[in-house]
Amino acid sequence: MTQDLLLALDQGTTSTRTIAFDAALAPLATAQEELPQHFPAPGWVEHEPEDIWAGTLATLRQALAGAGGDARRVAGIGITNQRETTLLWDRATGRCLHRAIVWQDRRTADHCARLRAEGMEPLLTGRSGLLADPYFSATKLAWMLENVPGARAAAERGDLAFGTVDSFLVWRLTGGRVHATDATNASRTMLFDIRRGCWDEDLLRLFRIPEAILPEVRDCAAEYGEMDAALLGAAVPLRGVAGDQQAATVGQGCFLPGMVKSTYGTGCFALLNTGDAPVASRARLLTTIAYQLGGRRTYALEGAIFVAGAAVQWLRDGLGIIRHAAEAGALAAQADPAQEVILVPAFTGLGAPHWDADARAAIFGMTRGTGRAELCRAALESVAFQTRDLIEAMRADWTPSGETVLRVDGGMVASDWTMQALADVLAAPVDRPTLRETTALGAAWLAGVQAGLLPPPGEGGATHWRLERRFLPGTGTVAASRRYGLWQDALRRTQGRLGGGGKTPEQP
Repeated sequence: MTQDLLLALDQGTTSTRTIAFDAALAPLATAQEELPQHFPAPGWVEHEPEDIWAGTLATLRQALAGAGGDARRVAGIGITNQRETTLLWDRATGRCLHRAIVWQDRRTADHCARLRAEGMEPLLTGRSGLLADPYFSATKLAWMLENVPGARAAAERGDLAFGTVDSFLVWRLTGGRVHATDATNASRTMLFDIRRGCWDEDLLRLFRIPEAILPEVRDCAAEYGEMDAALLGAAVPLRGVAGDQQAATVGQGCFLPGMVKSTYGTGCFALLNTGDAPVASRARLLTTIAYQLGGRRTYALEGAIFVAGAAVQWLRDGLGIIRHAAEAGALAAQADPAQEVILVPAFTGLGAPHWDADARAAIFGMTRGTGRAELCRAALESVAFQTRDLIEAMRADWTPSGETVLRVDGGMVASDWTMQALADVLAAPVDRPTLRETTALGAAWLAGVQAGLLPPPGEGGATHWRLERRFLPGTGTVAASRRYGLWQDALRRTQGRLGGGGKTPEQP
């Protein structure tokens, strides 16, 4: 039977989704299940591992049924996942010892503060490319080993297995035969030497992590074993794994140094491909692995903006000035150009490159003439201004040759007004793809490359990416430049008013 299907499993923070693609990466069927979150204490965020597993099986089966239902046609499954979320399970039973501790969880903030106070962050950053922050997996795992009864003794005996969500799902899908992760997820644990491409002995010692519980690290496109045949009706091969932001980078076809992708959801994650050498950031951006193919690592600089789509949610849910997020762009287009209203959306501090945990949101320039349209424009422009801050920090760390072109995805990119504003503020092209589910697309592409259905990079490997529309800087560039100057002034006043200014936040 011809194997002409690819399944992309996208296990996220609030939902689990599977998309079935044909051999040309055209989507055929989609299935999605919500994933509950649990908040047992202030700052704590957890998932029930069995909920993750149930959603995985349900969406795989539903998407396969929508594409014809014959698992023998599936050439491979690609997995992409919420990064840093930490699980610990018993090798004999496959049962987790504790709920998954989600990447958003802050319970180990004090541990990270001690590491910084003890001068350990240069070691952490030098080896892993990351900051001493509870965002990453290492302190979450250390917390489990110290606080779950019997966990440390069992770990020392080699009876337990640690993994991020991808590794947990590979274990479960293969019936416990494979304990493996990929290089991108490994690079988010704060235990992995991104230069040598291996688990780091000094970091393991620092966090008291037994090496016996760690997964094997493989390429993003690789053989991860076969599913238990009873799950889908055939022993379908697992052939691709990448963390969600890296999968989006692959899905956007950002295979050349200097290419940038930016994903606009609640917040925003931007990755700049820096080629085959890791770049140490002077702006405290993260140095991470973009992807690993054929044993060769490609690196990226990554920066996070805390508030992007969340600013529009605030307009809707907090102020009640719009009923649907889609209204914001149309209202912004009606704003009075003479009104110079600037929103600094520091509802939870400022992310890269400002790193000011103490900053709080503020609005500048309001008059009696300020109305819904001006506030909508200010909210959407704040996303463009923050993106420019991030891109300029990336350029300061690593200067690309030629013009920067930003490839975008996520819910906000549906707004033409927002994308044009982004192009004007950046004074650079902004490319919106035809298929905006680039995270799932990247996972499917990895599986397709490993299955031999698709060419790797360098052999037409970016042909899976198709342009829907390019937004070029236009007549609004001059006005955008002036308003960016107002944004910079608003930032200074916001940070100065609250005594901030460059402090590293708990969440990078």
